[in-house]
Amino acid sequence: MRTIVTPGDVIAQSPTRVRNAYVQNGRTYSKVLGIYDDSAQEVIALEGTWDPRIEDSVIGIISEVKPKVYIVDLSFFGRALLIAGKYDKVEFQEGQIINALIKDIEGKSTIILTDARLLEGGTIVSIKPKKIPRVIGKKSTMIRQIADATGSRIIVGMNGLIWIQGGNVALAEEVLLKIEREAHMSGLTETIKAFLDSKK
Repeated sequence: MRTIVTPGDVIAQSPTRVRNAYVQNGRTYSKVLGIYDDSAQEVIALEGTWDPRIEDSVIGIISEVKPKVYIVDLSFFGRALLIAGKYDKVEFQEGQIINALIKDIEGKSTIILTDARLLEGGTIVSIKPKKIPRVIGKKSTMIRQIADATGSRIIVGMNGLIWIQGGNVALAEEVLLKIEREAHMSGLTETIKAFLDSKK
């Protein structure tokens, strides 16, 4: 079950190891405004900065091309480096949009990317990174229903950038921004389904 919690809300009557929570006087409390998922044992934060993790899928824009290194703008985090491998066949140009995975994080300021692929055409939508888990939904149910209803190809970056191509791009963008505004509400998947049905 998922419930909305605010900082200081009790989420368990006993000490429990939960992401974005703390234990005090034998109880477990939420640290953040978010959604408590008791099956996953985590609080999904709805506010705050993006906390990049290794193997996160991200979307970025090539901002600078250097010998064997690409500087990639990840928007909410800052810069990342994509180091060209000896056998890489793809060459990127400034201004191109890519989808890549985080290979490593050096200190708190530099992300190293890998497995980059070019995203040609399409539209970029930017939302707060902390709202991305709501865009994806449990077992990807939310993003699948948006793609199915709009006929669009959608790739979600954990850094808050979302790439949309084909289908009803305007509707897909409208829905994504609606999720960002209403991420704190319960029953969001059903709300979005009803909204998409009303647009048919």
